[in-house]
Amino acid sequence: MMRALILVHRWLGIAFCLLFAMWFATGIVMHFVAFPALTDRERVEGLESIDASRVAHGPADAVIASGIKDPTRVRLLERSDGPVYLVSGASAVDARHAADLSSAAVTSERLALAIALHHASRRGMNVAGAKFVELARYDQWTVPNGFDSHRPLYRIALNDRPATELYVSSTTGEVVLDTTRRERWWNYAGSVTHWIYPTGLRRHAAAWALTVWTLSLVALIAAITGAVLGTVRIQMAQGRLASPYGGWHAWHHVLGLICMTFVLTWIFSGWLSLDQGRLFSAGKVTEAEATAIAGAPAWPALSTQEGQRISTQARGVEWFAFGGKIYRRERIAFDRQRLFLAGAELSDARPERVFLTPDEVSAVAGRLASGCTTAVAVGADDDYALAAGMPGAPVYRSICGDVWFHVDGTNGAALEKLDASRRAYRWFYGALHTLDIPSLAARPTLRTAVIVALCGCGLAFSLTGVVIGWRRLRSQFGRIERSNAL
Repeated sequence: MMRALILVHRWLGIAFCLLFAMWFATGIVMHFVAFPALTDRERVEGLESIDASRVAHGPADAVIASGIKDPTRVRLLERSDGPVYLVSGASAVDARHAADLSSAAVTSERLALAIALHHASRRGMNVAGAKFVELARYDQWTVPNGFDSHRPLYRIALNDRPATELYVSSTTGEVVLDTTRRERWWNYAGSVTHWIYPTGLRRHAAAWALTVWTLSLVALIAAITGAVLGTVRIQMAQGRLASPYGGWHAWHHVLGLICMTFVLTWIFSGWLSLDQGRLFSAGKVTEAEATAIAGAPAWPALSTQEGQRISTQARGVEWFAFGGKIYRRERIAFDRQRLFLAGAELSDARPERVFLTPDEVSAVAGRLASGCTTAVAVGADDDYALAAGMPGAPVYRSICGDVWFHVDGTNGAALEKLDASRRAYRWFYGALHTLDIPSLAARPTLRTAVIVALCGCGLAFSLTGVVIGWRRLRSQFGRIERSNAL
């Protein structure tokens, strides 16, 4: 058995030592530079107030024109070519001009460039040298599945000092991503390498997930065999623990023992990042639950005047179905919104609302299961806290037996469904892999120091394995060459 463990660890170690070193090194980079994304603040800052005088049709008209049978949300935003409705359902997304209900899909480079310039100018960027680059279905920064409904994407280079590039959706005409030179270069040394993210592989999501899941599993086996061997090979010398090895093997043994717990938990939790329902539940509401949350809203009953009821300050409007009712959400700024029941006038003599209430969320939770608790806002220091769609907005939790539902107070979105399996996953993955632990999250500087120290230790340990592996291969091939010479 020991001989088998030694052989498994030796050759898996040789095969995976560089991969281990890469994961630890790139993990440090990823902590400081995230994968490129358009933040909600950037998105809102790039929006202009809606010109209601050009809104000739209501959201109900847009729903009918879209042909989408299961609409749950309708958004209205101002583009460079006028106000546009975006109708979303489980099956599709469709864009319609608010003036005449014609298709608002982006089909020309000129329009895509105009939209990008409009967005960039609102954010104070230099657009003097902006140019259209390409229309592409995939590139290195748009391979995530979240962009699928927007493909193909128009890439616009601003040619400003940070070398900013914007991506415009051909489906909705929204700017959905921005990247800078710094983000791109650092991500090649971070996320792209860490996630094994070459475009050719990642564009095939299932193949990529299986590849990385398999590599992580084999790496985990290599780490487990090393932990077993490292533990049983500890010796006592003059009343203290010692290693029987010398040179690089001794360093590998000692550093392995020091890092053993972290290496095992980090590789294990990294493997779980691609669990995708294999061992733990997915944390998403079912189609039936999503239908129950939305209810059966009467979209056709919305007044054609609904599009003119909006505030002159609104940078974006969203009508959403929640509990069989339709609400109108007006986004005034990044950290400010107003909420109305659809049909309500701005001049109504009632207190201005900002978010959904606990009672409204509780009533909808009762549609999902019996015996649900009254919804309560989740505290920022909660072990299972998560962000709402706007700063300072509540995320409500309703507990239905063993299942917890988290609902965004800004727009009624079901953020998460936590059963016992998913709650366990939060600790096995989030806590172990990213040190997403409330006590550390409250001390970001300490958390950063711990992450860098642990990954640095793991990197040093892995590099000793690289040296040992290289020497083993060189020795092995040397013997083969001498044997052939004889």
